[in-house]
Amino acid sequence: MTTPELKSGERIDQLYSQDIQIIQSPEVFAFSLDAVLLAAFAKLPPRQTSQTVDLCAGNGAVGLFMSHQTRGRIAEVEIQPRLADMARRSVALNHLDDRMTVYEGDLAQVNRWIPKDSVDVVTCNPPYFADLPDSQKNPNQYLAIARHEITTDLATVVATTSGLLKMNGKAYFVHRPDRLLQLLDLMATHRLAPKRIRLVHPKPGKEANMVLVEAIKDGKPGGLRFLAPLTVYDQRGDYTPEVKALLYGRD
Repeated sequence: MTTPELKSGERIDQLYSQDIQIIQSPEVFAFSLDAVLLAAFAKLPPRQTSQTVDLCAGNGAVGLFMSHQTRGRIAEVEIQPRLADMARRSVALNHLDDRMTVYEGDLAQVNRWIPKDSVDVVTCNPPYFADLPDSQKNPNQYLAIARHEITTDLATVVATTSGLLKMNGKAYFVHRPDRLLQLLDLMATHRLAPKRIRLVHPKPGKEANMVLVEAIKDGKPGGLRFLAPLTVYDQRGDYTPEVKALLYGRD
C-alpha cells in the first residue's frame, strides 16, 4: 500500500481482522468499537451490482470494514469536510477507489447523488445524543457533531434510510439502548420492519450500552428475533473471544 500524505495529528491504524488500514486523528475522529460491531452485524449482498450506503460515515470506518463482504459498490456520506477527506484517503490507501465513493454533504440531501428506492443496504452509526439546550457537548466541534444531533437527528436518519432502500432492502443501525423505542417507532413510521436486535454489554453483569438493529423495508410484520447478547470484556478486562476475533481475526 502507498502511504498517503498525513495531516497534522493523523496516524494510520489497522483493523487486523480485515487487513484494512484507516487514517485516524484523536483530535478530529477515531472509530470506536461500535463501528466494528455494526460492520460485522450488517449483511451485504455479494453481487457486483449491489449498492450499499453508509450514512454518518465519519472517517469511513464502517464502509471500509464491510468492504470484504461484497463485490458491489459502497457509498459513504459524511457532512464534515475534514472527515470526508480522511475517508477518501483511507479508501485510496486500501485500493478500493473502484468500489467505494465518499460523498461530502448533508445526508438529508443524499438523493442528489443516489436515487431513491435504489439501494440494497443502508448502515448508520448516528450521533447518539439529542441536541438539547442543557446537553454537555465536547468543545471540539468535530467530536461534538459526531456525538450529538447537531447536523442531523434520528428522525432524519431513519426517513433518509427508508427513502434510499428498495423494497425488501435492509437497514442496519447501532445506537444506545435508551433510544431503542424511539428508533423502533420511527422505523414503523417509515416502513422499516425490525427483524433482528442484539444488545451489547461492556462486561458481565453490566447493563447493555449499545444495541444493534436490523430492519427490512416493507418487511412482513412479526418475526422479530432477539439474538444472544454480546459481551465486550470478560471479568479480567480482556476482550471476549468474539470481540477479539472481530478486531484481530481468528487464531
